[in-house]
Amino acid sequence: MTATTDTRRELDALLKSRVPLIVIETRDEPRALALLSSLTPNLATTGHTPVFQWTVTEGLRRLDISLGGAQQHNAEPDAVLKSMRSTPTAGVYILLDFHPFLADPVNVRLLKDICQDYDRVARTVVLISHEIQLPRELDHLCARLTLAFPDRNERLGIVERVASEWSRTYGQRVKTDRKSLELLVENLGGLSTGDTERLARKVIFDDGALLPTDLPAVMQAKYELLNRGGVLAFEYDTAQFADLGGMSRLKEWLRLRKPAFDGSAPQLEAPKGVLLLGVQGCGKSVAAKAAAGIFGVPLLRLDFGAIVNKYIGESERNLRESLTTAETMSPCVLWIDEIEKGVSLGDGDNGTSRRLLGTFLTWLAEKKTRVFVVATANDISALPPELVRKGRLDEIFFVDLPSPAVREDILRIHSKKRNLALVDNHVRQLATACEGFSGAEIEQAVVSAVYAAHSSGAPATAQHILQEIRATRPLSVTMAEKISELREWAAERTVPAD
Repeated sequence: MTATTDTRRELDALLKSRVPLIVIETRDEPRALALLSSLTPNLATTGHTPVFQWTVTEGLRRLDISLGGAQQHNAEPDAVLKSMRSTPTAGVYILLDFHPFLADPVNVRLLKDICQDYDRVARTVVLISHEIQLPRELDHLCARLTLAFPDRNERLGIVERVASEWSRTYGQRVKTDRKSLELLVENLGGLSTGDTERLARKVIFDDGALLPTDLPAVMQAKYELLNRGGVLAFEYDTAQFADLGGMSRLKEWLRLRKPAFDGSAPQLEAPKGVLLLGVQGCGKSVAAKAAAGIFGVPLLRLDFGAIVNKYIGESERNLRESLTTAETMSPCVLWIDEIEKGVSLGDGDNGTSRRLLGTFLTWLAEKKTRVFVVATANDISALPPELVRKGRLDEIFFVDLPSPAVREDILRIHSKKRNLALVDNHVRQLATACEGFSGAEIEQAVVSAVYAAHSSGAPATAQHILQEIRATRPLSVTMAEKISELREWAAERTVPAD
């Protein structure tokens, strides 16, 4: 049974169960209307229940039968509600984008009158909008319906319909193969019906072909659609472990769990995720990207701080939407960067952080999909105990300042990226010189050396890097007390990443 069948059955049950007010929060309005339209014949034949649709721009018009244009005199919100309240005939009234008018107490009272009069006249009001904050006095009269994204079969149907349209237009078949088609359908998950069709049309109508080379462009377009205000970002290019110096324990931990995550070992339970705690600039972000690389799945980045800062008053809603999108796009890695910024339990945010933490922990405990969470944090004092206790995530890894051997690896990685040849003896000398440096500070020393060499017109050498190292005061010196406190806390509570 598909998700669409389940949703259709649930909506049909609500319409028949004498619920006076149904709320559908969705950005996919055409999909919600199509679902209601598919039920209209049943409603029209069962007691001849009329079905109406209202918008503030057109007014009220009949859906189940054609009666000409809309009733313009019922365009105003209070006018349509008064008309609904006074009619003696049962009906279903679909009100689109009515949410701004729920702030008017007159409209709230009219809606309440209509709902409480349901036993006398069976009028069902359906509110459809991207967001509906229902007044509390209407809560007990309401049922909410969650509209799922198109499932795999629906996405396949949309792609095949677009391909047929292209074939009819140009008189030839779309060039593709079964694998490319399956990959496209899989990667269109998490999008609305309209967005799915637009991306499918973009790929197919571009050159009449659907090939593996088209997928990066699809994923880039999908990233732009999902990146709502910088809260949830889709990162198609993930790092490999060759880009990550050290962290041998973390690498092995992920390798051991890959079969459980990718489904090749179905008898094993899929891992939930890890918390990476440690010194700034020591590779936690690269480790999150590398986790997606080793699992071979997309990487979603969730900015917890942006949820709080940009969406005051609706933070929990945006978090739930982001987590729902991640579940729909599974299997994937969900990277939550600097998680402490969103869940630190302060007193100055009216309880927003506590509610966000509760929403996240509930989702983490109940999720059934293959979404591997990589949460990174720098400040242990801001982490709530509910998050760091055993069982929330599979493991807590501590990412410390790199050892001499790891510093050598990092120097080799970043010098190779910039075509800078270093002999082993020079690498060992530089690794000794940059004791106490984080991975990011070592990288910046290499970058600065390349700039300095270019300005002098000479190729970059180990001597240039050494000069930059000697001119840098690392974080381990400027924030020695804080790093010492962090190490002391992590000693008995975490597993070393290396």
